Amino acid sequence: MTERPLVLLDVDGVLNPARRATLRHRRHDIVLDGRTFRVLLSARQGRGLLALAEATGAELVWATTWEDHANTEIGPRLGLPPLPVIAVNGDPGSRAGEHFKTRHVAEYVAGRPFVWFDDSLGIADWEYLKDHPGVGDFLLVEVDPEDGLTDGDMTHAGDWLAARAAGVDDAGTCSPEPAP
Repeated sequence: MTERPLVLLDVDGVLNPARRATLRHRRHDIVLDGRTFRVLLSARQGRGLLALAEATGAELVWATTWEDHANTEIGPRLGLPPLPVIAVNGDPGSRAGEHFKTRHVAEYVAGRPFVWFDDSLGIADWEYLKDHPGVGDFLLVEVDPEDGLTDGDMTHAGDWLAARAAGVDDAGTCSPEPAP
């Protein structure tokens, strides 16, 4: 494989699940522009993402409304180094029912294969990416916002990336179905 694949990361609903703190997720109060955000984060997820990137040769990238704040407030709490950021804020919204981040992702990936972990993806996003010039192979992993990113989600992504690297025929553009 000549193109290094990407693993795109959302924060809220993915790395910051919408449930109460657990033994695995620690609560953090983050103050930005005078507002306090309560987030639940797990260093275990950070280690898992780093292992996924290393095992597959993928590059981790933020695809979140936290944008650059993800590198200063989220990444360090997960044990992640600074990552590239896809600028997604300031967009007026959907053109064809896709998530407002989808067009930014399509432009950013520039033909590189990618896995996108997000909790707000659906058929319109898959259709938009499938039909967008310059978007190659991709896997959308719709994460359950209550649970956040799971080991199963990461295994699904790792299997897809490994199959793609091995040249398996069915490793191409995926269906919009969630991970098993």
